[in-house]
Amino acid sequence: TNVLIENVKIVNSPFWTINPAFCDDVVVHGVTIHNPSENPKGPNTDGINPTSCRNVRISDCFISVGDDCITIKSGRDADGRKYGKPCENIAITNCIMLSGHGGVVIGSEMSGGVKNIYVTDCTFMGTDVGLRFKSTRGRGGVVEGIYINNINMINIPNEPLLFDLFYGGKGPGEETEEERAANTKTDVPPVTEETPAFRDIHISNVYCKGSGRAMFFNGLPEMPIRNVTVKNVVITEAAEGAVISQAEDVQLENIRIETKKKGGHTLQMKNAKKIKVDGKTYKEADAKGTNLNFK
Repeated sequence: TNVLIENVKIVNSPFWTINPAFCDDVVVHGVTIHNPSENPKGPNTDGINPTSCRNVRISDCFISVGDDCITIKSGRDADGRKYGKPCENIAITNCIMLSGHGGVVIGSEMSGGVKNIYVTDCTFMGTDVGLRFKSTRGRGGVVEGIYINNINMINIPNEPLLFDLFYGGKGPGEETEEERAANTKTDVPPVTEETPAFRDIHISNVYCKGSGRAMFFNGLPEMPIRNVTVKNVVITEAAEGAVISQAEDVQLENIRIETKKKGGHTLQMKNAKKIKVDGKTYKEADAKGTNLNFK
């Protein structure tokens, strides 16, 4: 309890750099992480990973690493569920992420649950993904009560906003024809304690110049991503538009996506229900998908 890490510079850690676990009242302030300093593609060199912690503030940090920059975790699979201690009451403010797989990330080890997370006033410059939510079958756990506001990004090679519950694999519609033909397991598994759930997530005031696909929501057929609001987002110079798959009760408001491909759609919805776009509700989109353009 009562942990302070302040105004230090850490370089060349061979693995996760700052990893408080099962802690209460943690402040990480004014920390610089170059990890590793010579080769920013080193694997598993995460920046700051609070795990099953409570009451954490991370502020005014500069992070350039070879894996995720700041990641919220709470244990993996059966071990995480056994201890059952969520990561909760986390505030991340005024941080700059230069290199990494993701800027601010939740998962994939979130089996004890994650809740009450606040991210504001952060900048991502060149991270592979911006805001990254990831899990997979077998993890279990609930991620809920996430509030993100005022994020600026530039040159994000993949998605500025990514939900992927097929982490480590490919979801429906993501496979190649060869992979789809080889995959004979089509049954949707039942919901159990091993089924991860992501819900009640609210994102606003996001600006990104230069990206791959603008957004990707990829829930599970048995457990769609639920109750997500995304408001006041501008993404320019994107390679592709947004895709929402296996999601319910998603509200998109005042979204502008400009893609490098002129004349194409900027939003595709498939296997999704109750998607509201600027006040208009689309009750259901099947596997063939519904395409439209943001106004």
